[in-house]
Amino acid sequence: METTCSPIVELRQYTLHPRQRDVLIALFEREFLDTQEATGIRVLGQFRDLDAPDRFVWLRGFPDMLQRRASLEAFYTGPAWRAHRDAANATMIDSDDVLLLKPVAPASGFALDVSMPHVQHAADHGGLLVATTYAFDAPVDMDFLEFFAADLHPAVSAAGARVIASFATESAPNTFPRLPVREGEHVFTWFARFDDAAAYARYREALVAAPGWRAIAVSLARRLLGPPQVLRLAPTSRSRLR
Repeated sequence: METTCSPIVELRQYTLHPRQRDVLIALFEREFLDTQEATGIRVLGQFRDLDAPDRFVWLRGFPDMLQRRASLEAFYTGPAWRAHRDAANATMIDSDDVLLLKPVAPASGFALDVSMPHVQHAADHGGLLVATTYAFDAPVDMDFLEFFAADLHPAVSAAGARVIASFATESAPNTFPRLPVREGEHVFTWFARFDDAAAYARYREALVAAPGWRAIAVSLARRLLGPPQVLRLAPTSRSRLR
């Protein structure tokens, strides 16, 4: 049964050494999925960034910040990480690009059946998740949330995006400072599902051509610090999110 899960979510982007992404993915899915889950962490999804061949992106969730501290302490002092951390770290150039997020509404988190184990999908199973992050000079406010609900969400949905979740920055202090997060930033991130990269391309064409989109785009740009970051994410074989 799918339910809205994980009031606290980390969006983690790792820059890897050349040709090491598949090495890390194989190690991650063999050694770090079930062992994190055993400590109370929910590994929500792991992905190849289609626009950056050396970037690995993944998401994990927690029920609250106190449980986050306890679960991360248990995992990073546990046997799986101790045994395999050197091999994992050897693939990485940077692992500190981490956004700490919370759903913008009670039902705006990911709807997943986290009681089920991570299923092994075929390598060509397909699916595409697109994460769009907007940056602001202050915390996300009701003006933007109302704009997203009334204008932006309907526009992207009409063009073909299946919006599945939306988050804003969790501003609580980092309860596990051993692992840095991006602090002092204010973001809004929304996730949409597409059948594949071709479906996403068709969506982009439809959105730009839609009546009224230019006015919405101008209104959006006026609210932001700069251009959004858009991640086209291909799920790995054991990703829950697909």
